[in-house]
Amino acid sequence: MKNISKILFIASLIVIQLFYFLITKATEPEKLVKEEKSEFLYDAIIVPGVPFKDERMGRVLMGRIYWSHYLYSKGITKNIIYSGSAVYTPYIEAKIMALYAKHLGVPEDLIHIESRAEHSVENVYYSYEIAKKQGFKKVALATDPFQSRMLKRLLKKLNIEIDYIPFSFDFLDSLIIEEINIIPDEAFVDNFIAIQERESFFMRFRGTMGKNIKFED
Repeated sequence: MKNISKILFIASLIVIQLFYFLITKATEPEKLVKEEKSEFLYDAIIVPGVPFKDERMGRVLMGRIYWSHYLYSKGITKNIIYSGSAVYTPYIEAKIMALYAKHLGVPEDLIHIESRAEHSVENVYYSYEIAKKQGFKKVALATDPFQSRMLKRLLKKLNIEIDYIPFSFDFLDSLIIEEINIIPDEAFVDNFIAIQERESFFMRFRGTMGKNIKFED
């Protein structure tokens, strides 16, 4: 059963990578700033994490971090909520992204960390709860095009009022990623157990669909 679950999980990763090449391009960042800057002024953006030290996802991780920094530096968002627990690797994804963002110049007091989420829908739900508690009114999801489209469908039933501002593949391809030396130990989790070791494939699939969310009263 473990082997079947592992095969299904690897297959799902391959499908995701294929989608990255098949879906159409998102809004060009220059167009977003030039044409809609007056409208796209957000109290906060939500940035879901990906596993740290996973070579398959490294460029996606940096794309999300650099996109969030871009939106901050252009005055499109005031705050950034980074979201993600330690899921597949022993590093809290939200804290890793925050370390990179601080190095790029985002002020620490404008960075918010959500470290409960283990799935994409949870990233948005728990981050949105933080946004409400902080009094943020205008919130957007800032991520890659595939995740943005997937979540737009899955979040319809949760009554979460956010906008979607994905980066484009041109933006991702144009990135010149500088050598950033963070201290990942600050995000390290002792006695870590990866999600595939403690949850079945079907439990993880439920999480992907938002079925494991612990709703607040």
